Amino acid sequence: MSAVDLHARASHDHAAKLAATQDLLVGAASRFAPLKQASSLGAEDVVITHLINALQLEIPVFVLETGMLHAETLALLERTRAGSRAPVEVFTPLQEQVVHFVEREGKEAMYRSIALRKACCQIRKLEPLERALAGQRAWITGLRREQSAARAEVPLVDRADEAKGGRIKLNPLADWTWGDVWHYIQANDVAYNPLHDQFFPSVGCAPCTRAISLGEDFRAGRWWWEDEAAKECGLHVTTDNEKVTT
Repeated sequence: MSAVDLHARASHDHAAKLAATQDLLVGAASRFAPLKQASSLGAEDVVITHLINALQLEIPVFVLETGMLHAETLALLERTRAGSRAPVEVFTPLQEQVVHFVEREGKEAMYRSIALRKACCQIRKLEPLERALAGQRAWITGLRREQSAARAEVPLVDRADEAKGGRIKLNPLADWTWGDVWHYIQANDVAYNPLHDQFFPSVGCAPCTRAISLGEDFRAGRWWWEDEAAKECGLHVTTDNEKVTT
């Protein structure tokens, strides 16, 4: 059974959520410019990219190609670049840093300690993210409140870092359910990562992502050997716990 067959169940107010998401994206294109969409090529992100293209918005998309992505993700990246009206940029880690880290710590350093896993994320994701977002006022993510307890209060517009000189983070699918995401994919025939058909609700680097079992948390397949409280790479951690919603 495909992920579409398994999950495509719109919530009763999906139409209203979709309209609100479209309004947010249209307004953001001018109000928060310059901005970009960060895409991991997971289900939420392909929905947002499809909306950006359908609405013909001048919002570039970027992908962090960490050097450790699944073959399925890389294939979808090429398909997305070929078919997207919005430009799709690819940012890779600095090769010298990767080589030195692997030579020093080994290819499986992420399994040895949280510190080493986060050091790997720093090189492969966080440093390229800063280059991707250089000069941007805001960025768009696929965060949803349903994804995990740590994301349960994700606002549509997060200004927590703006007052400290950081960027505004827009989460246009914050109140969408997993069923809403897949209903949109089905209704609009959106190309998605085939890993979702193999029970990968969250898609990241190959060594740090696994399929989940029925009843497990959405994020259970990410860094499954770590304590739940540590399960973020740093991309979506604010400087404090303050959340400001508009």
